[in-house]
Amino acid sequence: MYILLMGPPGAGKGTQAASLVKKYGIPHISTGDMFRAAVKEGTALGKEAKACMDAGKLVPDEITIGIVRERLAKPDCAKGFILDGFPRTVEQADALKGILAELSIALTRAVDISVPKDELIARVTGRRICRNCGATYHVRFHPTAKDGVCDTCGGETYQRADDSEETMRSRLSVYEEQTKPLIDYYQKAGLYSRIDGSQPMDKVFADVEASLRT
Repeated sequence: MYILLMGPPGAGKGTQAASLVKKYGIPHISTGDMFRAAVKEGTALGKEAKACMDAGKLVPDEITIGIVRERLAKPDCAKGFILDGFPRTVEQADALKGILAELSIALTRAVDISVPKDELIARVTGRRICRNCGATYHVRFHPTAKDGVCDTCGGETYQRADDSEETMRSRLSVYEEQTKPLIDYYQKAGLYSRIDGSQPMDKVFADVEASLRT
């Protein structure tokens, strides 16, 4: 299974990726993980990426694409992978198509976990983190017994700046703008499946699995 996993922040991609890893025994590869691994391993591309990040610059496409090429060529990807966070543009999608052709791999499916914007905002803005132990809660789905107090250690819980409604709306606008051309790209290739991510997690996973068999 060679899976491209798409979806906005808060859609539950991490949960579904973990289920796919468990079911198929293939690696979940995120852009951030790839960058960190390349930097840690001290590869030539990793050093270039680190120089960009240290300078506060965006990592250029040619470096990102090179790091993706190196990662997907590793033995653990021979039987499949779940790629998350790449591609972000049609140009990167074309580059990925070329990489997979070099490796004699055909993409199984581009799976897009879709959730209504208001639901995404509710999911993310309701998150609370313990300042002391890092435990995660949610005001709706997993509230603390006492408001603002961690059940585990008694520390103060708080909302991260990244989880504010204003920040989330901005992130979603950027995501939608970036992703629309990619949806069109994979629809034209006959590889796109949209999954309703507002369903219970096990139903979402069942739909993801069904899409991989089409």
